[in-house]
Formats: sequence, C-alpha cells, structure tokens
Amino acid sequence: MEDIIQEKISADHLLYVSLKYTKTCDVIMNLILRWKRMIETSIDKILERAKKKKKISSISTNPLGRIEQVKKLFKKDKNFQEVLEMYEMFRKIKELKTERIGEFRKNVTLTIFYQGKEINVNLEKLKEYAEMLEKFISTTKQFLLS
Repeated sequence: MEDIIQEKISADHLLYVSLKYTKTCDVIMNLILRWKRMIETSIDKILERAKKKKKISSISTNPLGRIEQVKKLFKKDKNFQEVLEMYEMFRKIKELKTERIGEFRKNVTLTIFYQGKEINVNLEKLKEYAEMLEKFISTTKQFLLS
C-alpha cells in the first residue's frame, strides 16, 4: 500500500504544483505516466491479495490478462471499471498520436487520439481523473486490508 500512496503523492504534486506553474503538455504526459505506474502497482497488489485469499487460482503473466482478472474481481464497482478502461489508454499513451494545444497558457490541453476518438486532456479532465483515482485507491485499500 505504501508504494501506491507514494506514487499518488508524486502524481498529486505534478497535478497541483508543477502543472499550475509550468502549464506544459510534458507535465500532463508525466502525470499520466505516474498514474499508470500507480494503477499497475495497485493491480499487482490486488492480484497478490486475491491469490492469497484464494479468489483466483493463478496470476496471469500477460498484462491484459491481469486487467481482465481485476475486472472480474471488481465487476460490480463502476468507478473501478472506468479506471481500468482509463488505464488501458494510459498503457498506450506513448504510442498514441497526441496534439499539444495552448501550452504555457491557462487552457493547456493535450489532445489524445485513442480508438478513433479525440480525448482532450485539460485541467478539468485531469481533476476528473484524479477524483476517479481517489475512489479507486480507497477501494484498493479496503480490498488489501480486508
């Protein structure tokens, strides 16, 4: 749990401090990569705990298989499912086509082209993601401590 909290603290700093002063798409990209690492760590810990509690027989070695296993464990939690879908985009972020809009300005936006859609990642969207991840972490914490 400590690793997850550490990643979250770093991500929060990027969101609330670095982005506030620099307003660049690089900071947005670093924030997304930090969240990706945090979610990966959470998935690993959840699967280890689920195996200990005998909820799953084995942990998949394939990253997509791991995501599917966690989706099955939390199939009733809508927020958890949304975070896992968001994570699937975060995993591919470096290969995806992106466009930088309004860098160094108040309305800095990183446009990501994912699955035929345009996703505009601006400050509002990042705060929305942060809120979803906050709920995700509390659910993860409850699961790990149960």
